[in-house]
Amino acid sequence: MKRVRITISPPEAYLPPAYRRLTLEASALSTVRIVNWNVAEPPVGFLLWVQGDYRRLEGAFEDMANVREFEILPNGDETAYCFLAAEQSTAARALFENFTREDVLTVPPVECHDDGSSTFTLVGTDAAIQAAVEGIPDAVGVTVEAVGATPVGVDDAVRSLSPRQREAARAGLRVGYYDVPREATIADVAVELDCGRATAAEHLQKAEANLFRALFEA
Repeated sequence: MKRVRITISPPEAYLPPAYRRLTLEASALSTVRIVNWNVAEPPVGFLLWVQGDYRRLEGAFEDMANVREFEILPNGDETAYCFLAAEQSTAARALFENFTREDVLTVPPVECHDDGSSTFTLVGTDAAIQAAVEGIPDAVGVTVEAVGATPVGVDDAVRSLSPRQREAARAGLRVGYYDVPREATIADVAVELDCGRATAAEHLQKAEANLFRALFEA
């Protein structure tokens, strides 16, 4: 058996409105994870765990195309479980089904990042995992984060970051944002990333939160 940790980065056309609302458009959330799912037959169901100001999701999915049901189940002041049921097939569902074949296991949770990408672990034989990776459409970016035959365990802290969060953290290191004393500002990081100050600050804050969470939860 082999364990492979991958990140897939679909184009925005692949992302259903509900997923975009939870990732690309969810600046109030620091963490979004899919902890269980059922995509065998429509309606498909997902159980998510979110961290942040989850109350801002209330009403966000009303009248949204494809969403049959969305319910928030609070798990504290900053965390909650969310149940989402979708009625129709989407390109994203077809992509997800590629990793739920009989000879491959997708190990929860699936880490959903604020750039629309997601990171998860596959377990199976070499041939089965190779077939699953080769089944990813050409339009979808894929990065193999780690390969090994060791038991599935706590992932490296850096792998808890989305590609954009990693880029922001590395930019901060390059320009001296994390030096002591600090040699750079958020504005310097924004210039390095070629984005606005608010966007750079958001990427850095989420990267820092995810790094500390991964280190101390480990």
